[in-house]
Amino acid sequence: MITDINIIGLGALASLLAGLATGIGAAAVFFIKPPSDRMQDSMLAGAAGVMLAASFFSLLLPGLEHGEALLGSSWAAALLVIFGVLSGAGALYFLHQKLPHEHFNLGPEGPDAAHIRRIWLFIIAITLHNFPEGMAVGVGFAGGDVRNGYVLAIGIGIQNIPEGLAVALSLMAIQYSRARAFTIALLTGLAEPIGGVFGAALVWLAEPVMPWSLGFAAGAMLFIIANEIIPETHRNSYKTQVTFSLLVGFVVMMFLDATLG
Repeated sequence: MITDINIIGLGALASLLAGLATGIGAAAVFFIKPPSDRMQDSMLAGAAGVMLAASFFSLLLPGLEHGEALLGSSWAAALLVIFGVLSGAGALYFLHQKLPHEHFNLGPEGPDAAHIRRIWLFIIAITLHNFPEGMAVGVGFAGGDVRNGYVLAIGIGIQNIPEGLAVALSLMAIQYSRARAFTIALLTGLAEPIGGVFGAALVWLAEPVMPWSLGFAAGAMLFIIANEIIPETHRNSYKTQVTFSLLVGFVVMMFLDATLG
């Protein structure tokens, strides 16, 4: 029997492993030449596709199912999950407004960004990305649905690989050594187990909030996709290629969810 404490431990471990996948991508800087803008945009778009599918198949649909079982009404369940989605997106929007951060290519954003060393802007930006991803994994394990948690962790881990490479390459572009770029990119993944513990513990403390929590995690991820990653990948003239890269990432995650979930 899986206890609540085990659920939190599984959420923490799985989100940690997903976060460490950032280091797998970052390690490529020791062996490859920096990819072209076209390839980097395609990798980021593929990561966005994975996140998009994870939001729908591993968060929103289970949230609706839990909500209907809890409330006995599909209408009430949908409204509760919608509230979670808007809450998650709103929380990320609030953080983006209050914390200075920097996009990979679009430049600094937020108050007093010019006065903070660029390296910390990158760290803040990736932390904003990774925390809700880790939270999604933790919430995915809640309620004893271990397989759903595993699928989410695999999907998030897959999309963290190109993200880790993108972070390391961006740091190298501002004159950081390969070793420092790798180390910092790896450390940014440690935000995920923090989010994983938070997500799993949140539902453990109040399981009736699970439909809202799943919606919250999905909303946070959807905000990242729409506000951060897609604009990044469309900054150049490779819109068709990155669109199909997003679709490939989406169907890969959909396949994982259908076969493993």
